[in-house]
This record gives sequence, C-alpha cells and structure tokens, in this order.
Amino acid sequence: MAHGGADEPSSSSGSLDGKGQSLEDRSSLQQSLAIRELIDTEVSYLHMLQLCASDVRSRLRQLPQGDLDVLFCNLDEIIQVNSRFLHGLQETASKEEKQVHLIGHLFLEFQEDFEQVYKVYCANYDQALLLLEVYRKEPELQREIQSIIQAVVPQAGPSGLSFILVIPVQRITKYPLLLQKILENTLPDASSYPVLQRATSALQDVNANINEYKMRKEVASKYTKVEQLTLRERLARISTHTLSKKTTRLSQMLKQEAGLVPRTEDKEFDDLEEKFQWVSLCVTELKNNVATYLENLEHSEQEGEGILSQVMKKEEKTCEYQALMEPDEDIRRQAFLHFRPHECDLDIPGGPAGQYCSLARDLWHEAFLEFKQRLKSLVWRPLCSLAKALVGPQNLIKKRLDKLLDFERLEEKLLEVGSVTYEEEADRHTYQALNSLLVAELPKFNQLVVQWLGQILRTFAALQRDLAKQVLQRAEGSITQLPHHHISEPAFRKLVEDTLDRGSSQLHSFRENFERVLPPSTSQPLLPGSERQVQALLSKYGPGKLYQVTSNISRAGTLDLTLPRGQIVALLQNKDTKGHSSRWLVDTGGLRGYVPAGKLQLYHFVPSEELRGQAEPQQDSHHIAPAPAPAPVPSTPAVTQVVAAYPFMARSAHEVSLQAGQPVTVLEAHDKKGNPEWSLVEVNGRRGYVPSGFLARAPSPAPWGWTLPF
Repeated sequence: MAHGGADEPSSSSGSLDGKGQSLEDRSSLQQSLAIRELIDTEVSYLHMLQLCASDVRSRLRQLPQGDLDVLFCNLDEIIQVNSRFLHGLQETASKEEKQVHLIGHLFLEFQEDFEQVYKVYCANYDQALLLLEVYRKEPELQREIQSIIQAVVPQAGPSGLSFILVIPVQRITKYPLLLQKILENTLPDASSYPVLQRATSALQDVNANINEYKMRKEVASKYTKVEQLTLRERLARISTHTLSKKTTRLSQMLKQEAGLVPRTEDKEFDDLEEKFQWVSLCVTELKNNVATYLENLEHSEQEGEGILSQVMKKEEKTCEYQALMEPDEDIRRQAFLHFRPHECDLDIPGGPAGQYCSLARDLWHEAFLEFKQRLKSLVWRPLCSLAKALVGPQNLIKKRLDKLLDFERLEEKLLEVGSVTYEEEADRHTYQALNSLLVAELPKFNQLVVQWLGQILRTFAALQRDLAKQVLQRAEGSITQLPHHHISEPAFRKLVEDTLDRGSSQLHSFRENFERVLPPSTSQPLLPGSERQVQALLSKYGPGKLYQVTSNISRAGTLDLTLPRGQIVALLQNKDTKGHSSRWLVDTGGLRGYVPAGKLQLYHFVPSEELRGQAEPQQDSHHIAPAPAPAPVPSTPAVTQVVAAYPFMARSAHEVSLQAGQPVTVLEAHDKKGNPEWSLVEVNGRRGYVPSGFLARAPSPAPWGWTLPF
C-alpha cells in the first residue's frame, strides 16, 4: 500500500510535467512556424516587387511616363527598404536562441523607414486605381495590359494590374498581424516578450500614421484643385449652406478684429507661412524679371525696323538723334533693343566699320540666338514650373484660415454646450488635418523651393558667363584685325569718350539749328470717336488730372490695363498698392487699373474759342485738343517733300509710322473725306495716313562736320 501510494503521486507529477512540456513545445513549434511564415512571405513579396519593377513596368511602355509614375509611384524605394529588411531577417536564422529577440529589434529599427516609404505609396494608391478605371474604358488597351500581366504574373488572374498594385498596401498592414502571432506563441516571462510587444505596437502605430497621412493628403488634394469656373458656374454653386458658412466666418473674423473673442495664436505656423510668402514673392519677382528680359530679346530679334536700323546716311543719323534726345522711356528702350549694326547701311565702304558689322552679325546669328534658346529651356521653363507648384500650398493656406475660423467657433460651442454635431466634428478634424499637414510639409517645401530657386539663379549666371566667354572667343580672331587692338584699355576708353564728346557737341549744334524751324511740341492725336470719353473725364476729374498714353501699353498683371497710344486717361493715384511710383492707377472712363507712369504725359487742352480765333464765341464751352500744332501742309494736289517733326506710331494698317526728322512725301494733304487733319504720305516705299500736324517743311541744313577716328 505504501509502495503503491508512493507511486501514485510520482505518476501524477510526471503527468503534469509532461503536459507542461507538451504546451511549451507546442508554443515553440507555433512560434517557429510564425517566424518561418514571416521570412518566406517576405521573400515572395520582395520577388513580386522586383518582377513589377523590372518586367511589368518595362513592358508597359505604351503608357505615358506620367501614368507609370502614378501606377508604380515609389516602388523602387520600397524595394530598397525591404531588401535590407529581408537581409536582416535571414541573418537572424543563424542565431536561433536569440532569433525572436532580434526580429523584434529589427522591426523597431525599420519602423521609421517603413512609415516613410509606405505612406507615400498608400496615399497614391487611390489615384492609381482611378487610372485603372480609365484604362478599363479602352478595351484594346485593357487587353494589352492584361496580356502582359498574365505573361509575367500568371497568378494575378482577371484582376490584372490591380492585383499587383495592392500587394504593398496588404503587406504593410500584415506586419502587425505576423508579429502578434509570434507574440501569442511567446511565453510572457521570456526575455524577448517585451521587445515583441514594442515592435507590435510600433507597427500598429505605423499603420495608424499612414492612414492619418492619407487622410491629410485627401484633404489637401480636395482644396488644392484649381478650377476655372465661369461666373455662371460660380453662382450656381452658391447655396443656403455656403452662404451660412461664409456669414458665420465673417462674423467670427469681425469679433476677433473687435477684440470680443480671442484669436488662436500658432507661432510655428505663422513663421512657416511668413517664410513661404517671402519665397513666393521671390519666385514671382524673378519670373517677372526674366519675362521682361526675354521680351527684350524677342523685341531685338523680331522687329526688323528699329530707330537706328533706319539710319542710312549721316544726315538721317543726325535727325534721328533729335528724336532720341528727349524721348519717353519706351522710345529709349526700343532704340537700345533695336541697335543692330550689322543691319545698318553706314554708307562707309569697307574698312573697320565693315569689320565691326561682320563681327556683330556673327555674334547675333550664332551666340545670341543659342543663348536665348538655352535661357528659355534652362531658366524660363523651370521657373514657370516652380511658380505653378506654389499654387497648391497657397490654396491650402487660404483654406486653413477658413477652417481655423470654423474651428475657433466650434471650440467656443464646446465650452458653452459641451457637444457638437457630427458635421461640426468633421470640420474640426478637417482643420486639424490641414494644420498638421502644413506644419509638417511647409518646412520641406520651403527648403526645396529655395534650393530650386538658387539653382535657377546659378544657371542664369552660368548662361551669362558662357555668353561672355563665347563672345570673347568668337571675337578673338577679329579683334586683332581691328584698328585699335594695340591701344591699352585706358587709352581706348579715353579715345571713345573724346569721340563721343565731339559727336555730342555736333549733334547738339544740329539740334539747336533744327529746333529753330520746329513748331512747338504737340501731343498725340486723339483716337477716333474718343471726344465724348474725354469730355466725360474732363467734367469728372478736371483738366489737371488728364494724361495721354505716349506708346502702346500691354497688360502685365491682373490689375493692369492694355491701352493704345493716344488714349486719354484720368489719374486716380500716382502709386500702386506697394507704394511704388512707377505704376499709376488711372481711369479710362470705363475701366480702372495700373499703367507704367513713364508712358503717360500730361494732356494739354485749350478752350474752343482760342481754337476758332475770331469765330463766333460760345460761352462755357471747351474743346479738348492737343497743344497748338505746326501749320499743316497746304492742301495742294502736287507732291510735296517735307520732314516728320515728331515720331508717330501707326495704330492700324491704314496708317504709317514716322521717326522725327524722317523725309516724307505728301501725296494728298487730306484723307478720303477731305479732312485736312490727316495726310496721305509715302515713307520708305510705304503709303499711309499720318497727322498733318506732325509734318513740317524741311529745314535748310546747317554746315557741320562728322569725323570718325579711324
């Protein structure tokens, strides 16, 4: 009995130990199987990604590159991260006793890398699916894609490309499940248990952060869209709900301005926004400057007849200078841009002048043309792309302000009532998502824009340096043949200054002689049918506010005006919104906007009684007209030779342009209706009408000399 009793406890104890050993072995086996599943599925997953990157993407070349970028997004970055991760997993297999512990640490090590690459792919996944929907509407293209997928990945089946694209999304969500399976088969008192717990929690956080990032991107894509809507379409979108929202926001803003409610302060965002606005201003200013620079290049290339290109003889050069002595800013700019000596007939046979012209011709047709093309491709186009990239963040910042007003109002409601509706809670989350996205992305965006802008500026400087180097190289052979190559730079500079001084004194002398026979200065003629508009402006603003446009003005901004030469406007303000006096705010009688101040001159008018002389007076009546003009050319059927007293820019095909001092042949001293204010003339083989008041008898040439120091 004693022996039997002693044996029973022993048998019972052995049975319990056997059960415990059996449970531990079963857990260890399940853990090993879970680890094997993790490694084997990672190998298959990485192999599938490499097939997509190498075979599938390379065979879909019939798709545009932009579509491929959307479909496969940052697949190459995912392959790099998971290749390193798989290598680490396979290394843990050689250390079985520490394998579970090492796997936990490996996931913690790759937590940040997984989040960075997979959040981009997952945020782009919906856009890729929309692209697949577009392909399904094209049966032939869909069949081609399906055949490629079946050849490379037969297990994809009818799902085709969508089967491949969803694999990375499924993999990142499966990592926490695989870790949880390993954790469940790990004893709680094992040393690897806490590490596995942290790894499982970390991968769950990764998926939560990816979902949050995806939601932010969806909100951002919703508000960064730029829709070109007509006024009718905008009005159609107005509803009671939108009016109520906008009214509430306006009320909240007015309360803040009045100090009735506090304003939410976010110094971090305010600093980021200030830097973004400065960066945007730099991009805009640089784009405007480069646009003006390119416009100048276009003017100098395309317009075949400039002020100096019409100089054919010494006498015409002198008369031309009279027009350049006191022109407006636009005339000076055109004179500079149109200076193309290789197109001018200097009436000097051969010699140094011919060498200079030959060199200028070679530089213009080769070096400068290549420079302009490189400037457009390497500076202008990247700058336009950069300016376009700023639109999205600008819209987000504006929308954030609207959502901030909603958020502040809802916070007040929460304090007062203690609850908000489902829609109001969604508005709170929208603001929080927008604000978090901007705070996270604006620093990176600002840094990228500054780098991009700096690269554009460096490229522009390099192009200028290459142009100067190319010009010097091309001119090196010609310089030795020029007459002054042996003179030192200071001596040559002195020679040029002396020559210019002598030429200037000769031109001033000619100008004085020419002005003795010139009539007083006059304004441009009024545009046809503009008398009523001028009378309206005069009665509204008075004569001291009227100005006349001296040259055609093209609109450069949203608040600028496009005006023809001769237009009468009224001055409203002699500076723009930034305080710059170079742009004036004017009223045309129908439109208001900004124009360059340098293209306006005060418009002079005289009473109608003075114009009619001894004619019957009319009380309280005034007639808008230019200042007294030179006596028009007598109306005679005979052809008359005169000169242009002032420059005139043709505004239609029936008119012809004039340069001051230019010889003019008068064919008819009136227009087709017999109006003597316009004369039919012939200039350089072209016929057209010009104001008769712009013509004068040719002065007798004063004796003077012209020498060039060759």
